[in-house]
Amino acid sequence: MNSSFNKLLTFKTLITASMIVLFSINLLLTERVDALSDSRQLVLDAWTLVNEGFYDPGKFDEIQWKRIRQKTLQKQIETSEEAYSAIEDMLRPLDDPYTRVLRPKDYELLKSSNFGSEINGVGLQLGEDDANNVKVISTLGGSPAEEAGIVSGDLIETVDGISSEKLGLAGTASKLRGESGTKVLVELSSESGEIREVDLERRSVDLRPVRTKRLRDDSHTIGYLRITQFSESVPKKVEEALQELKEKEVEGLILDLRNNSGGLVSSGIAVADSLLSEKPVVETKDRNGIKDAIISQKETSFDGPMVTLVNKGTASASEILAGSLQDNERSILMGEQTYGKGLIQSLKSLGENSGIAITVASYLTPKGNNIQGQGMTPDKILDLPDTSDYGSTDDKWVRNAELFLGSLLEKEEVSAQTIELNYEEIKS
Repeated sequence: MNSSFNKLLTFKTLITASMIVLFSINLLLTERVDALSDSRQLVLDAWTLVNEGFYDPGKFDEIQWKRIRQKTLQKQIETSEEAYSAIEDMLRPLDDPYTRVLRPKDYELLKSSNFGSEINGVGLQLGEDDANNVKVISTLGGSPAEEAGIVSGDLIETVDGISSEKLGLAGTASKLRGESGTKVLVELSSESGEIREVDLERRSVDLRPVRTKRLRDDSHTIGYLRITQFSESVPKKVEEALQELKEKEVEGLILDLRNNSGGLVSSGIAVADSLLSEKPVVETKDRNGIKDAIISQKETSFDGPMVTLVNKGTASASEILAGSLQDNERSILMGEQTYGKGLIQSLKSLGENSGIAITVASYLTPKGNNIQGQGMTPDKILDLPDTSDYGSTDDKWVRNAELFLGSLLEKEEVSAQTIELNYEEIKS
């Protein structure tokens, strides 16, 4: 009896121990699957957001988008970094450099540049050309890049010895950013093919998106308004600047959008709203081919004659503003051909404080002109050296704009005098 009881007890003990071991193994496996799921969920979330929002769904069939998802999830994805790399590989066939994953640091920096007034880095705004080379769109005023003589059109060849081809657009931009006081070695090639290296020290760059002053000569008073980028605060700052210039009784306005690489499209549209009265600002085209025209409000902040300065660093939201002013014959454009970015991105948040930028629409100017890859042609080309100190007394582009506005104002005065003379003749 005791022997049978002991055997039964031993058997029960073994079964219980086995169950505990199996339960422990299952618990460990469950925890591991959950950990994997967190990283894989980043990939799935990114795929879903792009699938629902990307402006050209026809591209999905061309690249077998669903199959790309399956292949991506078969990869080893155990960490957040592996997830980000997998997302980058997944997005590459879309052939759109503006649809990109943003690691936590890059996501935070992008948000701070759109909503804040300072950013740490070298002051370069980057894009890609038709051959997928990383190209300088513009440099920020007072930045290390501007001081080093880097100009729009330069190509980034390497950053700290790593090729931009390997890094890609987002990776190149990320590697250029960093803590103030640290240095980065950049190899560039100019449009003429000259190769050079520059050692740049990162620092906090004061974006100062809106700058203004009054220009006076013997005959007229002109307002000068420079917008360096379109962040969230810009529309209000522009309103305040225009009000200040009106109080100084300016007769005309020079709007300077040189090296303004864009920012928030909504801010660019809001500024156009301040200068146009019940006119079309832009027409956006979404993934369903639906065109949506945005019309400005009736009230304007300034309705006097204008000249808008643009160059090859004028891109995206600044091209929307310039295009709306040109097509509505509100302002002539002076300068050189603009950059040609006619795509609109939406910024979405992913897990672990990361994000993803997705191209969700393209835009057309009020007259239906597609800017993407082409840019805009000014009414008056300025074949003059561009200055590094915009708005200074040595700025020949501003001086040309002043002279043109002066001639417009003189014509208006002559026209007004003629009307007065004709009125006097009628009275007599």
